[in-house]
Amino acid sequence: MCGIVGYVGEKQALQVVVDGLRRMEYRGYDSAGVAVVCDDELETRKKAGKLANLETLLGSDPLPQSTIGIGHTRWATHGGPTDANAHPHVSEDGKVAVIHNGIIENFAELRSELTANGVTLSSETDTEVVAHLLAAVLPTVGMDLAEAMRVVCRRLSGAFTLVAVHSDIPDVVVGARRNSPLVVGRGDGENFLASDVAAFVAHTRQATELGQDQVVELRRDSITVTDFDGRPAEVNDYEVTWDASAAEKGGYETFMAKEIYEQPKAVSDTLLGRVDANGRLHLDEMRLTENDLRSIDKVVVIACGTAYHAGLVAKYALEHWTRVPCEVELASEFRYRDPVVGHRTLVVAISQSGETMDTLMALRYAREQGAKVLAICNTQGSTIPRESDAVLYTHAGPEVAVASTKAFLTQIVATYLVALYVAQVRGNKFGDEIQAVVRDLNDMPQKIDLVLDTTEEVKALAQELKDVKSVLFIGRHVGYPVALEGALKLKELAYMHAEGFAAGELKHGPIALLEDGVPVICIVPPPSGRSILHEKIVSNIQEVRARGARTIVIAEEGDDVAAQYADHLVRIPAAPTLLQPLVATVPLQVFAEAMATAKGLDVDQPRNLAKSVTVE
Repeated sequence: MCGIVGYVGEKQALQVVVDGLRRMEYRGYDSAGVAVVCDDELETRKKAGKLANLETLLGSDPLPQSTIGIGHTRWATHGGPTDANAHPHVSEDGKVAVIHNGIIENFAELRSELTANGVTLSSETDTEVVAHLLAAVLPTVGMDLAEAMRVVCRRLSGAFTLVAVHSDIPDVVVGARRNSPLVVGRGDGENFLASDVAAFVAHTRQATELGQDQVVELRRDSITVTDFDGRPAEVNDYEVTWDASAAEKGGYETFMAKEIYEQPKAVSDTLLGRVDANGRLHLDEMRLTENDLRSIDKVVVIACGTAYHAGLVAKYALEHWTRVPCEVELASEFRYRDPVVGHRTLVVAISQSGETMDTLMALRYAREQGAKVLAICNTQGSTIPRESDAVLYTHAGPEVAVASTKAFLTQIVATYLVALYVAQVRGNKFGDEIQAVVRDLNDMPQKIDLVLDTTEEVKALAQELKDVKSVLFIGRHVGYPVALEGALKLKELAYMHAEGFAAGELKHGPIALLEDGVPVICIVPPPSGRSILHEKIVSNIQEVRARGARTIVIAEEGDDVAAQYADHLVRIPAAPTLLQPLVATVPLQVFAEAMATAKGLDVDQPRNLAKSVTVE
């Protein structure tokens, strides 16, 4: 949520800031604004709606040229998406501008204090109080904006990233973070602040992580980082491993389409370099010892949304390969139900962005109870990996579309690698057994490619079904999480009723939803191996057909039994049962993207959604 950009340097700041905001549009937002400092004057422009609205305003009411500026795209929390509530917010004297991501939980108390002191507030936001507090503090700290920020931050409760500029201090941008992402971009004669490296990667790939409760002072030739008490803080410099072109559409009509077709490479990159010269799995981000892993008696996976579905797939693999009990928890519910975790629990936290607030809070709770935490993440230097005992990066590259695709597949692959590694350490599987699974995993990119070569029928089916009111999904075993993910994609993108069910649960209630013509997408497990699964779901397909449903069957090549009961048949390459989600999910992604396109909807930025949920 909420894109933040700050710049100080030699270029025209407005162009840098607006370009940065455009690269973060995928995060989801409902208003946008900018501020620049020029000739000891502060000027702002802001507008509800898309960035294009702000650009139109800037065309008719331009800002002066400036080499220092900040910009923001807001996802509304306190106060609706209006011009007045858009950021930046400015102090009453017109000298301080502030942008903010997160929620200031004690804002009502601070707002009451300000109004009691005669300050008039012009918005409904929690953010505006910070601008007024900074203005009040600055004269008491010698007009030191960084020190004023530290003083104010010590009074704030909640999760926040703050960035501020002052008209009388025209060469400084100051930022602060607590429980919300902020990263520094280090350039030559210029420096950047952003909530995502995508905002500045076109200018520099050199970045610096900011830690919890830190304030950064940015000048064009210096970066100073302290904690909230003013003590020098340790930071971690790193290089972004992708360039600006990776965040462009590359000829595809949508980012989502591009990212669907990037999945073979993303899966391949996630697998790359995981096996050492002796054929043993070697996870180089694994900071947990083998004794740590041998001592665990339970695995708990915590995640939200699509990542939660990846965790549900992981449960089958973890328990099958390691024989360790595994629970999968919605991170948003985890710490509120007094879960039983301790020093023999391994918590696996899955988050594409590494900033998902629900997952971060659940992670912290687990660590307080003594659990070891392993993060599966796509974003280097983000908070969740930094606060975990170990991390496995998925190397999927930037995912711009709000609806996750390649992150999902690579998260599944990463959980498989973790499960196999734990099985290796604990001796649950022989080396040749693990190597055989790894060989099967290495075959999956090519099989995903085969699916992507045969998507035209799925797209045509979406066009045909674009006016239906509801679509149901059924699956068994790992096909059940795939059904849940397929339904979620359709909800996110096509704004329609879609539900995924464990196929065996149909007769326990959901079968009442069936009527003539309702599409039911059936994910069929391989007929070989666990054949009982195949027999059961074929029976389920016959049950829904008998009640007038229109069956769309996803089955592997050569499965002629399931094909008999398909009104529409989608073939996928053969794969071992546990690995089948890597190919079975892809047609569902294509279907959802095509359905949204057929309805004329915004595929990359669905309404009300944000890419990274950084507030609880």
